[in-house]
Amino acid sequence: MIRDFLPICKADMEKRGWDQCDFVYITGDAYVDHHSFGPAIISRVLESHGFKVGIIPQPNWKDVNSIKILGTPRLGFLVSGGNMDTMVNHYSVAKKRRKQDAYSPGGVMGKRPDRATIVYCNLIRKVYKNSPIVIGGIEASLRRFGHYDYWSDSVKRSILLDSQADIISYGMGEHSIVEIAEALESGLDVKDITFIDGTVYKTKDLSSVYDAVTLPSFDDILKRKKAFAQSFFVQYSNTDPYSGKRLVEKYKDNEYVVQNPPSKPLTQTEMDRVYSLPFMRDYHPSYVEQGGIPAIEELKFSLISNRGCFGGCSFCALTFHQGRIIQTRSHESILAEANHLIWDKDFKGYINDVGGPTANFRHTACAKQNTKGACINKQCLYPKPCSNLKIDHSDYLVLLKKLRELPNVKKVFVRSGIRFDYLINDSDDTFMKELCEHHISGQLKVAPEHISDRVLDMMGKPKNSVYEEFIRKYKRTNEKVGKNQFVVPYLMSSHPGSTIKEAVALAEYLRDLGYMPEQVQDFYPTPSTISTCMYYTGLDPRTMQAVYTPKSPHEKAMQRALIQYRNPKNYDLVVEALNMANRTDLIGFDKNCLIRPKAGINHYKRKSDGKSSSGSRDGSKKNNRNTKQTKNSRQDAASNTGKGNKGSTKSNVASKVSVNVSSRNTLDRKNSGNGKSVTKSSKNRSSKRK
Repeated sequence: MIRDFLPICKADMEKRGWDQCDFVYITGDAYVDHHSFGPAIISRVLESHGFKVGIIPQPNWKDVNSIKILGTPRLGFLVSGGNMDTMVNHYSVAKKRRKQDAYSPGGVMGKRPDRATIVYCNLIRKVYKNSPIVIGGIEASLRRFGHYDYWSDSVKRSILLDSQADIISYGMGEHSIVEIAEALESGLDVKDITFIDGTVYKTKDLSSVYDAVTLPSFDDILKRKKAFAQSFFVQYSNTDPYSGKRLVEKYKDNEYVVQNPPSKPLTQTEMDRVYSLPFMRDYHPSYVEQGGIPAIEELKFSLISNRGCFGGCSFCALTFHQGRIIQTRSHESILAEANHLIWDKDFKGYINDVGGPTANFRHTACAKQNTKGACINKQCLYPKPCSNLKIDHSDYLVLLKKLRELPNVKKVFVRSGIRFDYLINDSDDTFMKELCEHHISGQLKVAPEHISDRVLDMMGKPKNSVYEEFIRKYKRTNEKVGKNQFVVPYLMSSHPGSTIKEAVALAEYLRDLGYMPEQVQDFYPTPSTISTCMYYTGLDPRTMQAVYTPKSPHEKAMQRALIQYRNPKNYDLVVEALNMANRTDLIGFDKNCLIRPKAGINHYKRKSDGKSSSGSRDGSKKNNRNTKQTKNSRQDAASNTGKGNKGSTKSNVASKVSVNVSSRNTLDRKNSGNGKSVTKSSKNRSSKRK
């Protein structure tokens, strides 16, 4: 086997002695042959099974000749939008065009179209009428049935229909893509490949479909939001490879989309084999003069140790894509890769990360998941850890120690998401100690997301008291190891369940910490998440109960502004939000106020009906510039969010945005106990939200 990049042109094919590719893979990303990139894994897996794969990265979708450069593939086309959903790649949550694309040469935007999977497939169909087309990757995987499309604010059909593709290989795809390739190699017509787990296909009738659950029809979910929520929850309940059923969605009397059950997770041996394939671990040399591919920089010296996540956050699509069953690489596999990268000429002694979707998950949640899968009707960590949950960091600790002892290694960082609610329930404190002593450098990023238990419940996250317990333990541990390190909390605005009232409570919490986040994540309704279903339907699909959802751009801007209330650019939005919440007691010169009044401006605009849209108490009577907020009024202001504040200590500001805080108790007057927090501003290090 030649160790080189896969062919991207006819000349590359000739070097390998190929007259024809078996598969041509068209992707919306630039060509990076690294196992952190889905197209690289799928193409190398096929190569390892004897198939010839060529790559056409970022073809010019306005020129049909751009997909002809490798000729007609013998077995078919593979199409992916890339490592990211192309709409998320192109647009911010405010639907504004982003300026950079980290997966394109030099970070230049505009190298791929919106909805790239659909565009590329329709381009193929113009030229190759009968060639099989298999689509995969995150963009296709999350749109396998009718789905809500945030960018057009509409319900769209399965991507299988709009793309004119034949099959979706959903999820991670290593098993299903090999089975599809072998079926095509055997001479089966692509329309007869209806039996492979981890695939979605279309059919004109259901005569050959057995043991299937029928979803509400597309017409039904188009007309009724309740039907959409019901359909989504059936899909969500069938994402497990052991218990998942075959699902059918009707479009017309002679048009159905059928989803087979998910593929089984990779065994450790299989996963080791995938990561041992001959990746070049870099972007194609043709991009050097264009500035390279920015996305590889952080990944090049990072190590993937696991897949999957049993955290079950409502706003995360991992359940639909990677699943809830943890899959891991062996220590030997990870160390073999590490021993390769530490001798790279660009290696500076720092392993950037050892993790995956959640760094500190190194085994299945419980023994049952190995044979029967994840529970259908309950989560592993929410609302509290399951009694069967195995909480053990020992394997991860041993792995990290082995990596620290390698030559040339100065520091091994853990930058993937840490589930603090999992960590805090470990009876053995060794991992917390080792984490603080060896694996962070000044700051740890975690994702409490909010402080209102009502909002956290919608998010599928633990109560705020759990986060505060973690912060106290983190601070004690740092004191024991002689470190002065900080926590950077990720926070999310405008999630379903969050009214202006909850947003104000979050602002008060940040005031008490003395912390002002540099960046705020506004909830982004991407396909195939519980939260997106809530956003579109106004219903929690788990209970079918109504959920308030901030939808207007202006209200979302107000909630975001409240989290960054000190930013002068947000002043008018904060004033408006406080008036809407009837919390003008927070405008003044008292230490508890969020903002100061400005001369000549009426900051106390009472609503004509005297009521707040958020249901908070009326604070509009407090019109004097030196407003004093009493302890009782502060308790009343937060009572609806369930946050308490029984006492306080002053924050010690370390810099204009970085603080080391022994905080007041948070605003949970009903549920949480006293809490302390150690926080510091985020700088350059990245981490996944967990």
